[in-house]
Amino acid sequence: MESISVFDVLKIGVGPSSSHTLGPWRATQKFLRLLQEQHILKDVTAIKVDLFGSLSLTGKGHATDFAVMLGLSGEDPEYIQVSAIQAIIDSIKSSHSLKLNGEYVVQFNPETAIVFNRNFLPFHANGMTLTAKVGDKEIAETYYSVGGGFIVQENQNESEQSKRHIFPYPVFKATELIEHCVKTGKIISEVVMENEKSIRPEEQINSELIRIWTTMLECMYTGCHQEGILPGGLNVKRRAYDLHQNLKSDLSYSNPQEWLGVIRQTEVKFRQILKWVSCFALSVNEVNASLGRVVTAPTNGSAGVIPAVLMYYLVIENHEADEKHIRQFLLVAGELGSIFKKGATISAAMGGCQAEIGVSSAMAAAALCELMGGTPEQVLIAAEIAMEHHLGLTCDPIGGLVQIPCIERNAMGAIKAINAAELALETDVKNVKVPLDKVIDTMWQTAKDMNSKYKETSEGGLAVAVNISDC
Repeated sequence: MESISVFDVLKIGVGPSSSHTLGPWRATQKFLRLLQEQHILKDVTAIKVDLFGSLSLTGKGHATDFAVMLGLSGEDPEYIQVSAIQAIIDSIKSSHSLKLNGEYVVQFNPETAIVFNRNFLPFHANGMTLTAKVGDKEIAETYYSVGGGFIVQENQNESEQSKRHIFPYPVFKATELIEHCVKTGKIISEVVMENEKSIRPEEQINSELIRIWTTMLECMYTGCHQEGILPGGLNVKRRAYDLHQNLKSDLSYSNPQEWLGVIRQTEVKFRQILKWVSCFALSVNEVNASLGRVVTAPTNGSAGVIPAVLMYYLVIENHEADEKHIRQFLLVAGELGSIFKKGATISAAMGGCQAEIGVSSAMAAAALCELMGGTPEQVLIAAEIAMEHHLGLTCDPIGGLVQIPCIERNAMGAIKAINAAELALETDVKNVKVPLDKVIDTMWQTAKDMNSKYKETSEGGLAVAVNISDC
């Protein structure tokens, strides 16, 4: 667990959910590799997928069935043309077959091959079992989607565990991160960069961080320029488009980079700032809700907070900011996300929405605080403040869709992150009563105490109070 990279936390994929879409997609890819390694992929005649717990209860709304079919078809969530998704799904449904790993045609009727089991497996709320028929035998493996696109294979052997890379500055708790900063004289982003450099060259790190930011920027751009109704049956109207129309100036632009420059020239009174930040966050999660390409940060359901706060810094707070600032922001955010994953969870199915919006808000607050000159101690204070005021936040999506209340929650999480960073910058470390590690411990205890109705099952809260038929 010590070697969670920034690129494990910030991953490019397809919406609407990292745990219910990206995770199952990655699980199917891992299963196909297993069949390849055993040299039996070509002999598979049928595939069955059993979904358990939260993957079953909200799987339809989170497009888990789509993810499974796309993964088995050999498509990759990072590179698939999102415009081609529906055509691939329609072909599988009409033909009752799919091309396994893009190579071998097998029978596959989604109505019978994908089974939604309401019961929970013991290890994690998001469980799935993949079964391949080979001759008169069946090969089965169980996987768990543990949040943020991370997957764990049941009964993974010790030799695989021992292959994990160890960073030069290993971090499990926030206090250890501070100790590294004090010992080396480096700020948090610099410590994180040293860890990343032990895995890959610095040039590759820098280019990948900018690729992540470019994906975020393009996602915001798309969301702000697309109107209509989100899919899924709730008839949710896209709001970022109208909000953007009311905020933007008459200056022309033709691409995301020019758009960023134009926004820098708009009015920046307090109300406009609130609206711009909300607009950025809403835009990302509207793209996410329509199976668009987003960056898990740390999850798809909370993907709008970090790009919205970083965009705030670039277009409102510091017009001279460049790629160095972007990389710095993402390094800090990624590291904070990994600390939350190690000490608690980033899965709403395990911890409610405090594990998604709460964590993303803490990540964004910490990253913004460092960019604005905060000390390493203040950076962690910013993360603590943001999470402290998300403790106990439930996950109760109406209709199992990542739309209500999820999309608006990203706007609220982004605003809280900015406020937390500002409060931290004005805080004397000597006066802090609640350290970040204590908040992470409390979050995990709260998660364990939380009723399962409020953990992405759509069996409580707004999901019950508001029926999909009412929408």
